[in-house]
Amino acid sequence: MPSHAPDTLWFTRCPVPTATGIAADQGRLAAEFAADGIAVRSLQDVPPEVAADHHFTHALPGLFREGGNVPALWARSRGERTRLVGLTWIEERQVVLVRAGSGVTGPDGLRGLRLAVPRHGIGIDFWRAMALAGFAGTLSLAGLTLADATLVEVPATDRSGQWSAELAALHAGTVDAVYVKGALAVEAARRIGAEVAVDLDAAPDRRARVNNGTPRPITVHQDLLDEHPDLVVRFLAVLLEAADWAAERPAEVARILQAETGAGAEGVAGAYVEGSHRTLHLDLSEERLDLLARQERFLHGEGFLEAPVDVRAWADPEPLRAARALIADPLRRSTV
Repeated sequence: MPSHAPDTLWFTRCPVPTATGIAADQGRLAAEFAADGIAVRSLQDVPPEVAADHHFTHALPGLFREGGNVPALWARSRGERTRLVGLTWIEERQVVLVRAGSGVTGPDGLRGLRLAVPRHGIGIDFWRAMALAGFAGTLSLAGLTLADATLVEVPATDRSGQWSAELAALHAGTVDAVYVKGALAVEAARRIGAEVAVDLDAAPDRRARVNNGTPRPITVHQDLLDEHPDLVVRFLAVLLEAADWAAERPAEVARILQAETGAGAEGVAGAYVEGSHRTLHLDLSEERLDLLARQERFLHGEGFLEAPVDVRAWADPEPLRAARALIADPLRRSTV
């Protein structure tokens, strides 16, 4: 018999464009479950002692997570009973930066350069994984690998701000190139006058852009899925509706992204291509599963995962299928 419904559902998301962030801003998640007496709370809005490290470990059974794939795959590789119920792909301005006037242009220009690889003292160093994957993708465009450059460790802390340790090393001349992505990175690069050597977003093959946020998974705990599949379906239905809402409102989405990312209007505009507000929809297409499997192989090969993760066995398409059927119901549409 299923257990009693939980009194609280939790969600967490990274400071990037997500359907979860849109739905939370609009109050849609709270409204969906209010009549059931179920509160919906964000890990980002509670004290650290309550949030603990659940954003990374996903050890909280009532948690929905829309965030980077590095921690999600790491948690699964450690045996956490999570399930993959959706994937998004949102272009987030991935670039390799060099010092102004260096003359480095194009992927082949990275051959033999000193590439910044941060090291954070955290359980799963997703920053390090992002840098390595970003450089690996960039070098692959020239038929090169990480072995064709020199990897330079850059000590970093969570208190120093996103990319700041690597950009400081670039400014000081101790490294030649830094991988960055997203809105805050755009603003930070402008502050030090760094130049773009490689714009990964311009590469026609999106496999070169596979990284922590591309594709970005939505995961739930197996316990919640087993005991209350209806709650999972309804939560995903709200995310689908939020993505539909966002697709028609670029100005509103830009405002929300400034709040989500902590960046200004210029940083958001520089990080997210025109039309990004129409790309928040989740799916479990073969293409996205293939891209996530590519990331899994890279992370396992680089030692970030404790064990291999079978991406297709991890994925459960049924909740998303049921969520799509739910939002197609005329009765639900009349009440949304």
